[in-house]
Amino acid sequence: MAKPLPNAYFNGAFQPLSKVQISPLDRGFLFGDGVYEVIPVYSGRLFHLEAHLKRLQYSLDGIRLENPHTQGFWTTMLKDLTAMNGGGDQALYLQVTRGADTGRDHAFPVDIAPTVFAMCAPLAELPSSLLEQGAKAMSLEDIRWRRCDIKSVSLLGNVLLRQTALDQGCSEAVLVRDGYATEGTASSIFIVHQDVVITPPKSAELLPSITRDVVLELAVRNGIQSLEARVPVAQLQTAQEIWFASSTREIYPVTSLDGHAVGDGKPGRFWKRLYDLFQSHKAEQS
Repeated sequence: MAKPLPNAYFNGAFQPLSKVQISPLDRGFLFGDGVYEVIPVYSGRLFHLEAHLKRLQYSLDGIRLENPHTQGFWTTMLKDLTAMNGGGDQALYLQVTRGADTGRDHAFPVDIAPTVFAMCAPLAELPSSLLEQGAKAMSLEDIRWRRCDIKSVSLLGNVLLRQTALDQGCSEAVLVRDGYATEGTASSIFIVHQDVVITPPKSAELLPSITRDVVLELAVRNGIQSLEARVPVAQLQTAQEIWFASSTREIYPVTSLDGHAVGDGKPGRFWKRLYDLFQSHKAEQS
């Protein structure tokens, strides 16, 4: 992520990011006991904010942590933070942990306040070379925990898998569990098979991505045949097209998987069509 913008929100107050101080006894620091959201901001407007806040609630429910704020509070605070950092295009990071106790104990503490933190960073454009030539990716065994539908701050598995891909000259990894593709280390996955856009169905094995939902909605709205279905490795290896999608990288094509060309080795026509539709949708939201 690009260098964070100067203003942040921390436990009830806006303040310079450099002044934020989090206790070493915070359970997010000690246990990864917390959840987060990343919300893209285009021209100063938060993209599908309601859907992101709904997913935040889902994650909080998943770790049995009461939401510290109402949807109205979140909406106002996040919009104010975005404006304080100059509007424009940003990536807004929001994190809620179970808070700081007086010691280190695995059991949930009683009567402590959650820690709430939010910051913004400039939203970097994808390199034109990635859109024109596509990305290299590799398949890796999915070693993460069994509740990937919770957007947990415990991301060590994702970090190790992503670094393995980077070490091999790849931009991202396609994660495989029990013979089926699940998602990338920081992105959803789409393939095109027999002219049908396919993405794995929502389950505990993958994050319920907002960008994924938007892409599927755009496909349906524009008469592009799409399907939510499990993607076996054999189908992944013979796909016409493969794409990754995420909040900060939108939709980008994969043209090489495990050293072999995907399709004809160039970004495909289905990806280009959905990419253009996504850009139009962004403009409508701004």
